[in-house]
Amino acid sequence: MAEIIVTPQSKLAEAIAQYVPQKIITLVSPDAQVSLPVTLSADDYLRLNFNDITEPRDGFVAPEAEHIHAILNFAASWNGEKPLLIHCFAGISRSTAAAYILMCALKPALSEHEMALVLRQLAPSATPNIRLVALADEILGRKGAMRQAIQNIGRGADAFEGSVFKLAL
Repeated sequence: MAEIIVTPQSKLAEAIAQYVPQKIITLVSPDAQVSLPVTLSADDYLRLNFNDITEPRDGFVAPEAEHIHAILNFAASWNGEKPLLIHCFAGISRSTAAAYILMCALKPALSEHEMALVLRQLAPSATPNIRLVALADEILGRKGAMRQAIQNIGRGADAFEGSVFKLAL
């Protein structure tokens, strides 16, 4: 069964050792230093550099549609035999948004609301970046349902960083 693993950067090495992912997505600020404890081919690693913001601001890189397309295109080559791991700095906003986006893309028949509730159950601190979700909602043709579902689950529990969690697809 295909699985998506979400982790904060501080637990990246542990998550890689435990789950042995096929592919890894890194979502970090442009100046972030990230060292992967494994060597992956260019086809199995995607790093996207943007800030965790919900609207454009001077001096920052906002999430854009090109980032969503990159995530979707990268995941399209994933065969699901081994996990796909997604991480950002805290494991709360960018990575949970990407996991939710991929759930919606890979399971189009499932309800956006049900998927958001699963995300909340597995990750109480998850606060998916609403800009990423809104952009994906438009790209995937979900007519506002993804954005509304994430708004309905609300802000996650206060936390310095999220816990590692696994989404079974």
